[in-house]
Amino acid sequence: MINSATQGFWLADSAIDATAFREQLGDESCGACVIFEGRVRNHNEGRAVLRLAYEAHAPMALKEGAMILQEATQRFAISKAAAVHRQGELALTEAAVVVGVASAHRDAAFQACRYIIDEIKHRLPIWKKEYYADGTAEWVNCRQCAAPHAHGETPG
Repeated sequence: MINSATQGFWLADSAIDATAFREQLGDESCGACVIFEGRVRNHNEGRAVLRLAYEAHAPMALKEGAMILQEATQRFAISKAAAVHRQGELALTEAAVVVGVASAHRDAAFQACRYIIDEIKHRLPIWKKEYYADGTAEWVNCRQCAAPHAHGETPG
């Protein structure tokens, strides 16, 4: 599952191995390694969620994902960056997206990791379908992701 490159964006059709992902970012010159793991939770906007499914326009997602990582490398003092997003059906608690950044210093690693996940959520052609406990299913998106925000806050 792990991409052989030390920097890149890819899509996964099976479970993401976060431990192997983290090991891939190892570098003796880096004092910081920040990993963000977005997992499937059992609720969204007051509804009980049973599972998710993700679909991606792969050629565009891969190209745009690589561009986001390149931008982060140019914008922040980081040594390595990688990200992977799942496709297909996911169960509760499974990792849907993992982003990793290695840097000499923690501040740059934190900032770059936040930048990467925010840009992935905003720019990539990846769609999420939620399956609910009441038997219904819907294609959904965070209604607030069009503007910088903290979840629970209304963009102003």
